[in-house]
Amino acid sequence: MFTGIIEEVGEVLRLLPRQTGARLEIGCRTVLSDAAPGASIAVNGVCLTAVEVGAAHFSVDLAPETLQRSNLGVLRTGSLVNLERPLSLSARLSGHLVQGHVDGTGELQFLRELGDGNWWLGVRVPPEVDRYLIHKGSITLDGISLTIVESGSGTVSVAIIPHTYAVTNLRTREPGDRINIEVDMIARYVEKLLHPEA
Repeated sequence: MFTGIIEEVGEVLRLLPRQTGARLEIGCRTVLSDAAPGASIAVNGVCLTAVEVGAAHFSVDLAPETLQRSNLGVLRTGSLVNLERPLSLSARLSGHLVQGHVDGTGELQFLRELGDGNWWLGVRVPPEVDRYLIHKGSITLDGISLTIVESGSGTVSVAIIPHTYAVTNLRTREPGDRINIEVDMIARYVEKLLHPEA
């Protein structure tokens, strides 16, 4: 379980395709302070298992399902990724409950500067994700816990404060980029209770 509060921006060192899946190696420091093989680390909002941990990097294996459902398969050497360790039960929940189970990807439509370091971000979302989005609800974009300001017609918009822009990989994003999306898990449970046949 995660919170969507990014601890560190890591850099992709290598993405090695395999016959099925891939091996991803990421350079970083902060999230490694208490990491060991078998530890969970969210990469762009995807919960992954570290299979190798070094002094300044860790490696994970990506299953075909992960490559298909997320944007991790389009990463290149030098790409910046958002990193977060799992929530400690004694920690404050600063974002919202995030599972690290990406529901799909959207396309970055715009990232407009509003002034004073604030930004306006819009992402086109697939229909299977759109139905879970509500005004002032929570959404996770590339692992970042954000509040929905506008949604409808297949697009979701959020406000980005200067701090979030500075400490995440958003500063490298451009229109057309694939963005990982995880909807608020409460919305999915409510749907299942109201429509058990779905």
